[in-house]
Amino acid sequence: QVQLVESGGGLVQAGRSLTLSCAASGITFSRYFMGWFRQAPGKEREFVVGIAQSGGSTFHADSVKGRFTISRDNAKNTVYLQMNSLKPEDTAAYYCAAALGFNNYRNSAMYNYWGQGTQVTVSS
Repeated sequence: QVQLVESGGGLVQAGRSLTLSCAASGITFSRYFMGWFRQAPGKEREFVVGIAQSGGSTFHADSVKGRFTISRDNAKNTVYLQMNSLKPEDTAAYYCAAALGFNNYRNSAMYNYWGQGTQVTVSS
């Protein structure tokens, strides 16, 4: 069965860094576009970053450009989210997701599989 398991969340002070990981199993990882989404209480789930199957192209929400970096290791079936200069408004549950397609990657509906989420809390 398909599993996406996130790890690395936690409580961190504003301005610090945190790295999330998402380990995939049950899929041919290298065939999937991978994305990170987040959802804060009372808000809709929003696209954060995405990375193409080969890792050659990455995409970022404007709110995280210059601060967040996505990468992947297809040999390890893992995608990473390096978050620097964290802000209190980055506080949310973070989810990784896998999509066979590439178009409209900002739309959560196009993703085939989701992880259970990991909480990131940034204190001021």
